[in-house]
Amino acid sequence: MATKMKIKSKDKVIVLTGKDKGKTGEVTSVFPKDNRVIVSGVNMVSRHTKPSQANPQGGIVKREAPIHASNVAHIDPKTGKPTRVGFKTVKDVKTRVARRSGEEIKR
Repeated sequence: MATKMKIKSKDKVIVLTGKDKGKTGEVTSVFPKDNRVIVSGVNMVSRHTKPSQANPQGGIVKREAPIHASNVAHIDPKTGKPTRVGFKTVKDVKTRVARRSGEEIKR
C-alpha cells in the first residue's frame, strides 16, 4: 500500500545509510507506490546498453537507481543538517516545516 510521502521532487536531501552515506543531492523523481526516490549523483549503477538509433555507440552508461525513502532525510534550510518534516497551517495554507529549526521548506 502506498503511503503519503513527505519527500517531493526538487527537495534537497542527505543519504543516511548505505554505500552513499553522507552524500547530498536533489530529488529528481519520486515513486510513492514503491516508497522510493531518485537522488541526483547518488546510487549510481552501470547499465550495459545495446546500440540503438538514439545511442548508436552503445556501451556502459552510468545512471542513478532508486533508493528507499527511509534512507534519506531532508536537509534543514537553516543548519544544513538532516531533519524530519512537519506541517504547519497558517491562514488556511498548509506548508512543510523542518522539525529541527522550524524553518519553512521551500522547493
